[in-house]
Amino acid sequence: MVDKITSWKFVEEFSDETPAMHKARIRAEEMGVECITPATGAQLAFTVASLRAKAIVEVGTGTGLSGLWLLQGSNEATLATIDSETEHQAAARLAFADAGISPNRTRVISGRADEVMSNMADAAYDLVVLDAGTETLPKQISEAARLLRPGGAIAIVHALWRDRVPDPAMRDDATVAYRDAIRFFADHDDFVVSLLTLGDGLLLAAKR
Repeated sequence: MVDKITSWKFVEEFSDETPAMHKARIRAEEMGVECITPATGAQLAFTVASLRAKAIVEVGTGTGLSGLWLLQGSNEATLATIDSETEHQAAARLAFADAGISPNRTRVISGRADEVMSNMADAAYDLVVLDAGTETLPKQISEAARLLRPGGAIAIVHALWRDRVPDPAMRDDATVAYRDAIRFFADHDDFVVSLLTLGDGLLLAAKR
């Protein structure tokens, strides 16, 4: 390999964001919210399209940027997005309005991710995206697996956590949580798993 960093940069710059996405990214920077990269967003949109996903759950709304990427994958998809911060919810609603997304395609839910997910229906969703930190990540994964229909998928963004996960010397709580999440899916035959280096890392796990 001649220059892996150049290839990574090329991939990250390959996908263009819409004006509404650009506005959502600017709001995120102003609010101190960490966003997915365009390459990660494009992969999520591709996943939605490939699954022909109609029902999506997102844990960690942010300013709506990842939600916009998810909804770009299908004109028929609906998104239930969960966040505990009212400021984030307001920003996301603004992002969806900027993009001209019909209100009946989005549901912004306030609350703790694991608690809200526990009240959602079994096997009713095509894709669950986890981006709400690591404090309750094991519970989020358990609930996400329950929510998925067979053939559905879980996506975990920031799965390589600032490139710390591959380094066994890194033992902070967040790094260990993501490392444990990767190991969980690798050890379970119920899932087909792919770990990508896009952005801050993206784990995709399809339920058999």
